[in-house]
Amino acid sequence: MKQLDLDIAQFWKDDELAHKDNCFSADAPQAALGIRMSNECVYAELGVEGHPWDAVDPVRQAELNKRYNDKAEKIVGKRLLQESFDTVKFPEVKRIGDVFGSRYEYINHTEWLHRCVETPEELETLLDRVDKLDIRSFMLPENWERDVKLIYEETGRRPNPMRHIRGPVTLACSLMGEENFIFLILDEPDLAKRFSDTIKRVVIEMGDVMDVEAGVKPEERGKYGFSFADDNCCLLNPEMYEFFGYPILRDVFAHFAPGKNDRRYQHSDSAMGHLLPILGRLDFTGVNFGPTVLVPEIRKHLPNARIDGCLSPLTFMRNEEEEIVAQVRRDCEAAKANGRGLRVFTAGSINNGSLLTSMRLVMATIQNYGRY
Repeated sequence: MKQLDLDIAQFWKDDELAHKDNCFSADAPQAALGIRMSNECVYAELGVEGHPWDAVDPVRQAELNKRYNDKAEKIVGKRLLQESFDTVKFPEVKRIGDVFGSRYEYINHTEWLHRCVETPEELETLLDRVDKLDIRSFMLPENWERDVKLIYEETGRRPNPMRHIRGPVTLACSLMGEENFIFLILDEPDLAKRFSDTIKRVVIEMGDVMDVEAGVKPEERGKYGFSFADDNCCLLNPEMYEFFGYPILRDVFAHFAPGKNDRRYQHSDSAMGHLLPILGRLDFTGVNFGPTVLVPEIRKHLPNARIDGCLSPLTFMRNEEEEIVAQVRRDCEAAKANGRGLRVFTAGSINNGSLLTSMRLVMATIQNYGRY
């Protein structure tokens, strides 16, 4: 493949301007680059053993990241990964899966949320229990106030607000299985509506609890925004999604991200383009969708959203040079024709195996084909 020229120093100067105004700035000289790699990538890049999804000792992670950054500085001109980590951790709080009676477990290097209901009758019993829960008492562990006070006195840090959560369709599928959930909407719409309403209420209550713990005042909510990861939304047709998922996002965004520029974000690395007309009514400010959902289609329905994508993460992980150039060039040209607002990124996570040389190739493609 023909090598593309790259002026690294000029690239990073232009990239700083490219991110202004949520990547819509008329002063941007080129499409923005969102790829900054990830901690997962250190193993293949450095040729060291380790599984990218397992917990890593912070001292070892910092050492690996420093070695990686030394290499990154030579190849892409920047140190990309965090090199120091907080060793003082806040006590773990319960998550939404716990509230709905399930449990999280690592199996084969991956965290799973176990199924906990099978039938409408079991779901009704579960919702009866959730409706009676004191969310704050359930979420926060014993001695929470004491431990948080000690950490604050030692470090000046407060707990983080809760501003990202598993999306409603993915949550429902995890709790009761995909088929059971779809049949629930079709056969028991009143119960499905109650399920949706309960998820919405719980998300807002959990967020409010953590806002209090983080010291976030109600009038400050918007600066933190809110985001969902809802890969399984692709399983619902538009009518089913509008019935179950849409009201949750609508009301959660209205509560936590009501301002024009507040962060309203969804990640769904699946083929969910059929839902774009409905999602467009949510006025997203950022999205990361699957590699088959492309810039022109997204922009048609989401005029104000920064588009993070649409490079296939498998193409990037396999370091397929010609296809990387083709996909990034496609997206840059689509952004030029459809009002900017592109941040070149993978349509999904950046996985181990993705090399710094591939990131450099993305940079070169932007500089050669992505200038406005």
